[in-house]
Amino acid sequence: MLDRLFSIAARGSTPRREVLAGATTFLTMAYIVIINPQIMATTGMDAGAAFAATCLAAAIGSALMGLLANFPIALAPGMGLNAYFAFAVVGGMGVSWQVALGAVFLSGLIFLAVSLLRVREWLVNGIPLGLKLGIAAGIGFFLGLIGLKGMGLVVAHPATLVTLGPLSETSTLLSCLGFLLIAGLSARRVPGALVIGILATALLGLPFGLTEFGGVVSVPPSLAPTFLQMDIAGALGLGIAGIVFTFFLADLLDNTGTLIATTHRAGLMRPDGTVPNLGRALFADSGGAILGAALGTSTTVSYIESAAGIQAGGRTGLTAVTVAALFLLTLFLAPLATAIPGFATAPALVFVACLMAQALRSVEWDEMTEYVPAMITALAMPFTFSIATGIGIGFISYAALKLLAGRGAEVSGAVWLIAALCIAKFGLA
Repeated sequence: MLDRLFSIAARGSTPRREVLAGATTFLTMAYIVIINPQIMATTGMDAGAAFAATCLAAAIGSALMGLLANFPIALAPGMGLNAYFAFAVVGGMGVSWQVALGAVFLSGLIFLAVSLLRVREWLVNGIPLGLKLGIAAGIGFFLGLIGLKGMGLVVAHPATLVTLGPLSETSTLLSCLGFLLIAGLSARRVPGALVIGILATALLGLPFGLTEFGGVVSVPPSLAPTFLQMDIAGALGLGIAGIVFTFFLADLLDNTGTLIATTHRAGLMRPDGTVPNLGRALFADSGGAILGAALGTSTTVSYIESAAGIQAGGRTGLTAVTVAALFLLTLFLAPLATAIPGFATAPALVFVACLMAQALRSVEWDEMTEYVPAMITALAMPFTFSIATGIGIGFISYAALKLLAGRGAEVSGAVWLIAALCIAKFGLA
């Protein structure tokens, strides 16, 4: 039955290998059930409900990808997008988390529409690689700043804006040890390095009274505080269009990059570069974002950590379905996940930032009109503390620099359109 459903034998795999691959993917991305609820809780959302929403969104999204597209790709609330949701939209703009969820819901609907209408290909193909890489790295820098602040290494300063925090703080020292542990385990290619590092750092805080565990296993927390609480009418109000667009664009770029990278690694891409069942995969992605907002979490995306499971032999949707089952089991570990203190998760944010910064190595450094907009995009995000602003400045600078260099013909219609929308947005701000 499994072979008929997932074509396991046809793809040169076995059920046992697929299940083991699913477990590998889960271990590499399980950190999200610890980090995402903490980020969501900064908006005023109930931490227990956010934990349940994270697990359910990951389970449903991964199951959709496995059953509809038969891809070994897992989904979960995206890192970077959750930071934008909590710190830029709710914290920075003063938007309520209910309205922010409404924006996530609407962006999912737009993503679904452009996927069905094939507008997605026009937009993605029209955005230059340099800007895509700059956006990826910039979100990483944004996360890195948040993580360094959470570790206590970066604090505010009236003259220099930021400075080094007090290294005598026990929590800061433990955070530094946690980061080195995560990096060291990752260098040794230990599965679940992030989760191990987070838990070990939290345990080190017990003797100092910095960590308080209230158990490990319990009945899953109630989803009621966040379920169907998105304010769609509020999200349709004046001034929210830019937020919806940013969620949509980041979701579009994130999912596209992950799908291309993982399907190529799994040998599922055709020789001409096309991907079979791509429409179904995009439907699963957009459906995951829509359902995630309804459950009460930020945008659900395909996870690049799926590459770990593919490396372990995963080739079919059974890998993703296995990940979904493990996320459902994780629902019963709420006391453990919600008790992890911030100083234990902050090092993971910094490490994820380091991984995302690798995108810059593929920038065309010999071409000024490519690398300057990419760097402006990446730098603007942390220094304006806004992912949306960084993306907007990046598109505007790309179009302007190409025009001033006498190479305006190289700018695609998609970039001109997005740049114009961003100029209009900044002008109305």
